[in-house]
Amino acid sequence: QVQLVESGGDLVQPGGSLRLACAASGMIFGLATMSWYRQAPGKQRELVASITRFGTTDYVHSVKGRFTISRDNAKDTVNLQMNSLKPEDSADYYCNALTRDGNYWGQGTQVTVSS
Repeated sequence: QVQLVESGGDLVQPGGSLRLACAASGMIFGLATMSWYRQAPGKQRELVASITRFGTTDYVHSVKGRFTISRDNAKDTVNLQMNSLKPEDSADYYCNALTRDGNYWGQGTQVTVSS
């Protein structure tokens, strides 16, 4: 079965950086579109960044220039480098895999940006 395991969430000060990682298993990783979503308390889950199997990336406007999504098809991992973090980036971050067989989610990792 498909498993997505996120890591890297933490408490960080405004202006700081974090790198989230998602390890995938049970799927043909190289064919999947991989994405990071986030959900803050009381808000809807939103798409933060995505990367297709061809390496094409897309970002929500609020993180453009600060976040970078990347994938390593040899290691079945997708990363989200987050720089210049702001308090409004605080949320639970979820890894998502969209494949021809289904849409899969990880359990999430918490990011808190606060002084």
